[in-house]
Amino acid sequence: ACLDCGFFYVVNHGISEELKEEAFEQSKRFFTLPLEEKMKVLRNEKYRGYAPFHDSLLDPKNQVRGDYKEGFTIGMEGSKVGLHEDKPFHGPNIWPNPDVLPGWQETMEKYYQEALRVCKSIARIMALALDLDEHYFDTPEMLRNPIADMVLFHYEGMSDPSKGIYACGAHSDFGMMSLLATDGVMGLQICKDKDAKPQKWEYIPSIKGAYIVNLGDLLERWSNGYFKSTLHRVLGNGQDRYSIPFFLKPSHDCIIECLPTCQNENNLPKYPAIKCST
Repeated sequence: ACLDCGFFYVVNHGISEELKEEAFEQSKRFFTLPLEEKMKVLRNEKYRGYAPFHDSLLDPKNQVRGDYKEGFTIGMEGSKVGLHEDKPFHGPNIWPNPDVLPGWQETMEKYYQEALRVCKSIARIMALALDLDEHYFDTPEMLRNPIADMVLFHYEGMSDPSKGIYACGAHSDFGMMSLLATDGVMGLQICKDKDAKPQKWEYIPSIKGAYIVNLGDLLERWSNGYFKSTLHRVLGNGQDRYSIPFFLKPSHDCIIECLPTCQNENNLPKYPAIKCST
């Protein structure tokens, strides 16, 4: 799967269905609030908080308007783990008023930690698959203090690609990997060959009890192109759709360069080294 499309399912992950369902229920409670209430936690300079409909335009070449989705981003609390809050993407979260949404913050913080745990476990499996030591990525420069964002999404409306209307425009994820939970409503599509004319899109169904994992651009660079970061998008079908992706990126100052096991004299590095923050 990593060599073909960069998408696969994960089971036996240890996240309880009860916690997952509670996270989705709390997410729905937030998005059903009046817009005035949601705007009180509008996204800040650290990219935490609420983003309204049409705020994001991921595929400007094909989209006539921003994505038909609203979201809420939660990151790692810098003060709790000693992160440098002066750096981009590091800093305090914004939380809805607990009098309005009691228990909301506690549920999201618990789910966040569970998703982070699973992502780090998958990273260890990835290390073994790349002929590295199991804990290769478990260093301060890589994943011990990662940039890790959890986003609650609510999609609505009917998409029409022929008119440039999408629930979420086509893109690949920048980071190392993403762990995706959905409510079961179809909508996610992938395109294995972005250069094909025309592009061929196929739906990715959800499987009860399983998470969808997709690999990101940085892991493709790390692996010298062996592992794929695949183009994907979301089409709306008129139903409300909810998802909770967890985006795992390395530490802010991590240098992304070809792994030693993914290069030799006949297969030189395809990508220049870059810093994660760039």
